[in-house]
Amino acid sequence: MTGGLTPKWKKSRSRTRSRRAQWKAKPPTLATCPRCREAVLPHTACSSCGWYKGREYVQAIKGSNA
Repeated sequence: MTGGLTPKWKKSRSRTRSRRAQWKAKPPTLATCPRCREAVLPHTACSSCGWYKGREYVQAIKGSNA
């Protein structure tokens, strides 16, 4: 008995490749830090000044090798 979830026809290469062509990587969305104007990922603390939502959450790493 053939049926159920078995494909009935073979998918052509062009159909498979055109479907996969839509799978693209897009550049990350960046926001600007209101304090130092650096580009940061949204909803994360700034890596240069350590601020997020008007507070300092993380001590900024500026050239220290600690």
